[in-house]
Amino acid sequence: MTDHQRQDHAAHDHAAHDHAGHSHGPGGHSHAPKSFGRAFAIGIGLNTAFVLIEAGYGIASNSLALIADAGHNLSDVLGLVVAWIAVILSKRPPTTRFTYGLRGSSIMAALVNAVFLLIAVGVIGWEAAQRLVDPQPVAGATVMTVATIGVAINGFTAWLFMAGGKGDINIRGAYLHMAADAAVSAAVIVAGLLVVLTGWLWLDPLVSLAIAAVITVGTWSLLRDSVLMSLDAAPPGVDPAAVRVMLERLPGVVEVHDLHIWPMSTTETALTAHLVIPGGHPGDDALHAIAAELETRFGIVHPTIQIELRTGACRLAPEHAV
Repeated sequence: MTDHQRQDHAAHDHAAHDHAGHSHGPGGHSHAPKSFGRAFAIGIGLNTAFVLIEAGYGIASNSLALIADAGHNLSDVLGLVVAWIAVILSKRPPTTRFTYGLRGSSIMAALVNAVFLLIAVGVIGWEAAQRLVDPQPVAGATVMTVATIGVAINGFTAWLFMAGGKGDINIRGAYLHMAADAAVSAAVIVAGLLVVLTGWLWLDPLVSLAIAAVITVGTWSLLRDSVLMSLDAAPPGVDPAAVRVMLERLPGVVEVHDLHIWPMSTTETALTAHLVIPGGHPGDDALHAIAAELETRFGIVHPTIQIELRTGACRLAPEHAV
């Protein structure tokens, strides 16, 4: 029992049990991320085969664009593996040490995926800059043929992850990898065609630099969101101010403090809050109703509500207190 709870107990001997309430909304434990196991298996298999084919033809045709795209595809294979492992780990049950299970691994995977992409961008940019200084002959027809296969494979794999990309940044990372690859391969086709038509060898490394720029732009939001979530920032889709207003407007509530909202994983959001209700504990039904509203309106599936009877008694009441 904390100090403020002892004080309240002395003033309200009937309310010792009213100082804490914990509730899960309906289905609060049913929000585990979909496994996407089949999508991961197909995506990893197809892209691994394509990396080997693309790298081989890139070396044979002396195309930096193909080699760069193969390197990017390899980072995507690694990213898919990391994302899949994270989905599997996030389904592990809680333990005495990992009391939330390993749900946070999905956030780490999204961050790793963003880093993989940026490393690939750095390699592509460095090689392209060298080729701009010293252009090399390129087999344009071969480049176009291989890149066309890449559009089909990457486009199909991106489609497999499209459905989960909106609500899970880990899956969104996988989707962005594949969608970016499809766009990159399409750009490589254009480069191969222009090289064949014009003979301008500098187009190949120039397209590689354009590819790097596109990947960087597409990766920024993934990197930003994964970094913020790893720092326990409120998820992008949750407005903390709106949550506070909702709690303050509950019947009998005169104060809300120690409000915290953070991501347990890339798909699950948790909340803790202290509600000051001088009239006494509202009852379990009221707590369940609060949990249901938090889930329905904000997607918060793991709320913990503490009920207090007096204002100013809690040491966590000041805004700066954590």
